[in-house]
Amino acid sequence: MALDDLPSLESELMAKIDAAADETALEELRVHALGKKGVISERMKSLGKMSPEERQEAGPLLNGLKERVGTAITARRDILAHSALEARLKAETVDVTLPVDPQPRGKIHPVSQVFAEIEAIFADMGFSVRYGPDIEDDFHNFTALNFPPGHPAREMHDTFFFEEKEDGSRMVLRTHTSPVQVRTMTSEKPPIRIIAPGRTFRCDSDQTHTPMFHQVEGLVIDKETHMGHLKGTLEAFVKRFFEIDDLSTRFRPHFFPFTEPSAEMDVAYERVDGAIKFGQGDKWMEILGCGMVHPNVLKNCGLDPDEYQGFAFGMGVDRLAMLKYGIPDLRDFFSGDTRWLEHYGF
Repeated sequence: MALDDLPSLESELMAKIDAAADETALEELRVHALGKKGVISERMKSLGKMSPEERQEAGPLLNGLKERVGTAITARRDILAHSALEARLKAETVDVTLPVDPQPRGKIHPVSQVFAEIEAIFADMGFSVRYGPDIEDDFHNFTALNFPPGHPAREMHDTFFFEEKEDGSRMVLRTHTSPVQVRTMTSEKPPIRIIAPGRTFRCDSDQTHTPMFHQVEGLVIDKETHMGHLKGTLEAFVKRFFEIDDLSTRFRPHFFPFTEPSAEMDVAYERVDGAIKFGQGDKWMEILGCGMVHPNVLKNCGLDPDEYQGFAFGMGVDRLAMLKYGIPDLRDFFSGDTRWLEHYGF
């Protein structure tokens, strides 16, 4: 094999490497020179046909050429990659000194807004926030809350049940956020002062009910809390939430399995030109449910009712949003209509 053309071949390849305009062209050149059928690779294959003396002379020359061409290709690739990056950075630069678009591109959903308002109000009262799973077992959703098996109150919530397990038990989509209270009482020592916001699920749908809705429940457990503390806390909350200092409220006896005594809280209102006005009038609207935690609930959560007592309450966030911001239909909350959000969003 003639070796006197190797210098000219090297010069030709080096010139093409230096002239490669981009990484694609450089890769084509690498295949042409060093690929399985490349000009250098084909010459390397001929070494096997040479005599030992010829191979001793040609081998170093071809290997040296292969190494120099490979090194040159690598160096050129680095240069081209850096140049491509520089070009991209120049093309994609953003002038951060330009004024921003003054028009907002989105709005906060009324439910998110009301959640934030409620959490801020109770945070100022010393409450912390706790969360729990949407899918619950029977103990946390019913039994611990004084709903014994077969109790008719279990049917009050139109529950979404999952398929039975092998042991006959069934998981449920939680019907209230009360299971968070149970989880807190079984994992933390009193004093406890929490609220539990989240999604809840019941099989119901009309203008004021949806299968999935939002609640905030509260719990206070210590050794001294009584019904007067419950009333004072909730009256302070509704006055601040509705931003009415002289808002009239009343508490009516009610029944909940998990509280005793139990009550529903009403606020005074009247209709003016079709709109609801709180703080005036002789009509009453139910706003939330509450009561002193039932001794059975305390026992089920491992607390001694002779030592500890406290109160609990729960309210519908969607309903509060409708009342405060004049939203007529609960189903629109979940319609995904951007026009609705543009009108009622924040």
